[in-house]
Amino acid sequence: MKEFKRVHRKEQLALAANGEGMIRLSSLVSRHFVLAMLVILSLCRTGVSQDLVEVSIPSTADQTTQPALMFLPKESDSDRKSLPLLVLLHTWSGNYRQKGHIEVAAEECADRGWAVIHPNFRGANTGPEACGSELAVQDVIDAVDWMIKEHGVAPDRVYLTGVSGGGHLSMLMAGRHPDYWAGVSAWVGIWDLANWHDETQAAGLKYAKQMEAVTGGSPGESETIDSEYRNRSPKSWLDSAVDVPLDIQVGIHDGHTGSVPISHSINAFNQVASQSGFAEKVVAESLISHMVQEQSVPTAERFRGMQEPRSHSVLFRRTAGPTRLTVFEGGHEGDVPTAIRWLESQGPRSPTRVSGSE
Repeated sequence: MKEFKRVHRKEQLALAANGEGMIRLSSLVSRHFVLAMLVILSLCRTGVSQDLVEVSIPSTADQTTQPALMFLPKESDSDRKSLPLLVLLHTWSGNYRQKGHIEVAAEECADRGWAVIHPNFRGANTGPEACGSELAVQDVIDAVDWMIKEHGVAPDRVYLTGVSGGGHLSMLMAGRHPDYWAGVSAWVGIWDLANWHDETQAAGLKYAKQMEAVTGGSPGESETIDSEYRNRSPKSWLDSAVDVPLDIQVGIHDGHTGSVPISHSINAFNQVASQSGFAEKVVAESLISHMVQEQSVPTAERFRGMQEPRSHSVLFRRTAGPTRLTVFEGGHEGDVPTAIRWLESQGPRSPTRVSGSE
């Protein structure tokens, strides 16, 4: 408080000494007013994170009970007959108690009258039960079915998003269970685990050893191990995601300041675009190499459209049917509000099968 008064007094002296006094005073008051309003807003919304509830969801895969964090809007905030659900997936090294994204998601969803489920899907990707395993995949599906059955979530308004390891599983789920999702937003995810193993091993990162613990060894050691890498990789499943509204987002500096080269996200887009019949939309290998190596987009390829409100500048964007690729100015990071706004814009979907909706 003393520091504020000291700065304020200096501002007053300066205002008296020149003709810009009223403008500068207005600017000073405006800054302090905005700061005060942000503090008040933050205090008012702390209750949202307190509304996160830990729940236990029965696994249909191994009959265990799996934990998750859940947020439900107030009855007055949502028509429970059409209650949308955001499925938020934790990162590679996180679990359902991971802080940060879930609190932001709960606040965003409170404003919209959406529910949120933050499943554990067997925790951090350090053992065979996690990292896109059959158990992890089924845990996500069980969480959706449980929310439909227990809390009246609308089966045609289920949205999925995740960052890093959550981006990996988001793409995997889009391919493995395409009829569940009204939209999927995958940020800085891994497309091919075998390639990423070699990349992280060369970079001296811990993730290579973690993947070996997950799969039983390094790629190429045996067909059994190779099949583990394949089955847990979105690359093996994304051919089935051609009808899913899929938003793939990646920071241009990832792989340099982060751990996942942007080629993973671009190749995921290329796979779906090619499978969808949009060969002309496939990003050329020469352009991928330039973006990966130079951490920039050539002037002729830079995004020139109208950018939506978001935290990072859009550098490159390409769309093929319901699939969109965005390369933004940033690294290995996500933007939950931007993901939710895009998912909201997709509207409802009519899945051919959603267990628990009957």
